[in-house]
Amino acid sequence: MKRKPPSDSPFEAQRRAAQRSALNALKRARRSAEKAGVSLSEWEGAFIDSVSERVKTHGRAFADPEKGAPGQALSAMQGRKLKEITAKAKGEAPKRRWGRKTPKAGVSEE
Repeated sequence: MKRKPPSDSPFEAQRRAAQRSALNALKRARRSAEKAGVSLSEWEGAFIDSVSERVKTHGRAFADPEKGAPGQALSAMQGRKLKEITAKAKGEAPKRRWGRKTPKAGVSEE
């Protein structure tokens, strides 16, 4: 049984898979917003366009290696923003961020 020589290293294959995954996630976010009739803000539209373009051109959308894992196409913050846009498109309430709970009006915490 003959094997083909591997054309790329495993790292290169993982990087390309991350690139495809990021591009598909960006397309899905825009498509789901359009399908649901949710209008994205000008900033959100520009974010999706610019990140998509950088991933297509450079293979990833961030330059500083400390901002994301090796082999990933999106930085941690870009991934978070993409999740927020996707949640908005699905009509889900934004998830709570870190911090204390705010007490309900008229209820004391004693």
